Amino acid sequence: MHGHDPRTATAAPGKTRRADDVLDMQRAARTGGSALLLRWLAGRTGAAVLLANRSGVPAFPPPQPLGRAEHDLVLHGIREASARGLGSVTLDEQDLTCVVLPLDGPPGVRAPFLAAVVARPMPPGLPLLLADAASGLSLCWQLERTRQQQRRLRDADARIREAVVHLLMNGQVTTARLVAGALRPPLPDVMRLYVVEGPHTTRRAVADRWAKAVDGAWVVPCPVYAHHLVVLAPADCATHGGMAVEPVWPRSMAETCCIGVSDPVPLRDTAIGYAQAFHALAAARHSAERRASFAGHPDLALTIGPAAEAWAAVFLAPLRAYRARRPQDPDSAELLATTASWLSFSSKATTHLKIHRNTLAARLTLVQRLMGLDLERLPDQAALALALRVIAAGIPSGPEPPSGAGGGTPSLDGLLALPHVVMWAQRQFRPVRAPGVPVSIAQTLTTWLRLDGRIVPTAAALSVSASAVRKRLERSEALLQRSLLRSPSAVHDQWLAQRALDLAEGSAAPHTASSATTAGT
Repeated sequence: MHGHDPRTATAAPGKTRRADDVLDMQRAARTGGSALLLRWLAGRTGAAVLLANRSGVPAFPPPQPLGRAEHDLVLHGIREASARGLGSVTLDEQDLTCVVLPLDGPPGVRAPFLAAVVARPMPPGLPLLLADAASGLSLCWQLERTRQQQRRLRDADARIREAVVHLLMNGQVTTARLVAGALRPPLPDVMRLYVVEGPHTTRRAVADRWAKAVDGAWVVPCPVYAHHLVVLAPADCATHGGMAVEPVWPRSMAETCCIGVSDPVPLRDTAIGYAQAFHALAAARHSAERRASFAGHPDLALTIGPAAEAWAAVFLAPLRAYRARRPQDPDSAELLATTASWLSFSSKATTHLKIHRNTLAARLTLVQRLMGLDLERLPDQAALALALRVIAAGIPSGPEPPSGAGGGTPSLDGLLALPHVVMWAQRQFRPVRAPGVPVSIAQTLTTWLRLDGRIVPTAAALSVSASAVRKRLERSEALLQRSLLRSPSAVHDQWLAQRALDLAEGSAAPHTASSATTAGT
């Protein structure tokens, strides 16, 4: 017979239980972090267990909210531990017991406190169990805090980069450079813009590959379309066969994304580069390679020449002369920026400008009143879009521009009737009128333009379904390599081209165009 110590026999089960508890806590910490470990503690002890800061505000609250008495007891315990620098505090009040232990944190950082509130009498093993849990919770909290800070830094970096692109697209280059000064890489002076369309997970993979493959590339979420990614890549990076160097895309990525690429543009023309990449994206959707570069056409404002500036100055005079009556009202510059954004992005202008839709509507109503236009009509939209583009382009003065019939500034119709503008218009329509292209494609596009870009009236006029009209317009997009149905759209240029052709053929009916196109000075 072997003798034994009864104290050893009673202690062994307690040690085994404690070892099992420690293993369970480690497992909970590995799989679910602080939250799961606190839930395990609550289930194991029957107490309300939480992490709280010095003010008693829960960092990880218990599954059930604390009552008033419980919260006051936790706050009292935290204050006692803080004021006296104690490693643990146990407080009894009425029928409740509270145990508070400070967690360990990095130097200079105030770590939270582990607190447990339970009905009296307190379970005898609770203080020891909480002490064992405190070390694991300290490590979990520090790791989670580090990850949270990294996530906040990434989010802040992404928001700043998005703000920089937003400023660039609104022409605020100096401010954009100042904001971007603390980030890397520096903004390129001349760049290509890429617009990438695809699922969220694929866009993230695209962003990572681009950032690693192309030095100096800025990769940001599109400030207008949530499912797009915008890349600003230096135009002077290495090229191959005239194509800008890009990452090598895995097959799965290439099959789920479309990419549109702009021409090289200076930083001040970011908005132009974005529009080019967006038009190229429309072509990429219909391409087997799912990638397309911008197919450049001469800009109408530059094609017209100095006469366009004289016309635009008179046309925009009422808007540019506007003075706000109250400090909080939009001034002329804000109205011009709002109008330009709406003409480019339609209802998405609210996202582009970060304004409420009611604010957008009120500003457009004011613009209509000042200009005497009807912005529901495509002719008025096209005229206003061209005038804004002319002013933004800053076309240099040249020979005396052609005058209207009265010897003053010519009307827009007078400019569109110029021979070299008619040639430009013919080039605009050439792809949809090429041999082998069904006549219905050009017919649908022309009818759609004359009916203010509206699908249903076009379908009624052609005696086809709205779906058929949309499919034909999508076919026009592929042929023209321009976006028509999504903003930024080439619809204004196409309408102006159609008007120029109608004038050249003598078939332009006065009632089909607004006063914006026919009036002189």
